[in-house]
Amino acid sequence: LLLEIRSNSLLSKYRTFAGTYNNVASVYKKKGEYDKALEYYQKALEIRSCSLASNNLAIVAIYNNMALVYYKKDEYDKALECYDRTLDMRSRSLPSNHPAVASTYYNIASVYHRKGEYDKALQYYGRTLDIRSKSIPSNHALMATTCFNIGLVYYKKGEYDKSLDYYERTLEHESNLIPSNLPSVATTYNNTASVYYKKGEYDKGLEYYEKALEIERCSLPWNHPSLAVTYYNIASVYHKKGEYHKALEYYDRTVEIESKSLVAKNPSLATTYNNIASVYYKKGEYDKGLEYYEKAQHLNRVQYHGIIHH
Repeated sequence: LLLEIRSNSLLSKYRTFAGTYNNVASVYKKKGEYDKALEYYQKALEIRSCSLASNNLAIVAIYNNMALVYYKKDEYDKALECYDRTLDMRSRSLPSNHPAVASTYYNIASVYHRKGEYDKALQYYGRTLDIRSKSIPSNHALMATTCFNIGLVYYKKGEYDKSLDYYERTLEHESNLIPSNLPSVATTYNNTASVYYKKGEYDKGLEYYEKALEIERCSLPWNHPSLAVTYYNIASVYHKKGEYHKALEYYDRTVEIESKSLVAKNPSLATTYNNIASVYYKKGEYDKGLEYYEKAQHLNRVQYHGIIHH
C-alpha cells in the first residue's frame, strides 16, 4: 500500500511538471520565441507520453500546439507531421463528425494552402466543411471562414467561377452575423470584387469594392491600410476602364493614406505613384506623368539604400 501511495504521488508530481512545462511553452509561444516553446512542449510531451494513454487529450493538445509553432516557423512539413498525429488521436477517440476533428482538418488544409499545394488544401477544407455544415449553425463564423478559404484557394488556382461560388456562400453566412458590418465582410466583398476584376467584369468589380468601402469607412480609422488598399483597387478598375479622372481621384486617396505610413510602406506608395504616372501618360499629360515616375523612382532608391527620414 505504501509503495502504491508513493507511486501515485510520484506520478502526480510528474504530471505537475508536465503541466508546468506546457504552461512555460505557451508563454514562449505567445512571446514568439518558438524554439524555446518547442523545447518545453517536448519536455511536457515526454512526461505525458510515459504516464498517459497515447490518445489522451493532454497529449493531443501538445501535438496540436507544436504543430502551430512549426507553422509559425514556416516549417510546414513538421507542422503536418504533428497535425497528422493530432488527427490520428482524435479520430480514434472522438466521433468522426466531432468539431475538434473538423478543426484538425482545417489546420491541415491551412498548411497545404500556405505550401501552395492547393488540391490537398481543398481536400481538407472540403472535409472541414462537410463536418461543420452538419454540426454548427449556418450563421456561425467558422462556416464563413471555411467557405472564404475555399474561395481563396480557387482564386489562386485561377478557377474564378468556383471562387465566386464560395465567396457568395461566405457572404450568405456573414449576412447572419451580428454585427453585419464586420471588417471580415469587407474583406469578402474585396475578394469577390477581385475575382470579377480578373474576369474582366469591371462594373461588377466596382459594385463589390464599393460595398467593401462602405463598411471600412464605418468601421476603420480614415488612415487604415485596408482603406488604402480598397481605394487603390477601385482606382485600378477605373484605370482599366479608361475613366482616368475617377482613377486619379482614388489613387490620390490612396496616396493620402500611404504617404503617412511608415517607411516600410514605401514600396506600396511607389507602386501607386507609378500607376498615377501611367494615367497621366495615357491622358497625354507627359510632364505630370514624368513627375510621378520620378517620385516613384526616388522612393525605390530610398527603400533600396535604407534611408530613414524623420
